[in-house]
Amino acid sequence: MPHVATQAPHAGSPQTETAAPAALPNREKALRILSKSIYKELRQNGYAPKQIVALATELISLVTSDIKEDSRLD
Repeated sequence: MPHVATQAPHAGSPQTETAAPAALPNREKALRILSKSIYKELRQNGYAPKQIVALATELISLVTSDIKEDSRLD
């Protein structure tokens, strides 16, 4: 989920939320680096590609469940 920065309200104005667009490309790059590092670490520790796919599938399942819960709250 992208980070949402909250600005302090000014006197007489409602509080607003703004996305931090400059941070998104850095997060995407960080996620690619993290993914490669995790993959490399798992392979070096003897995990087979099928086991890594099972891990990725479980992560996707958890995220999907989380998204479903969030959509029910809306």
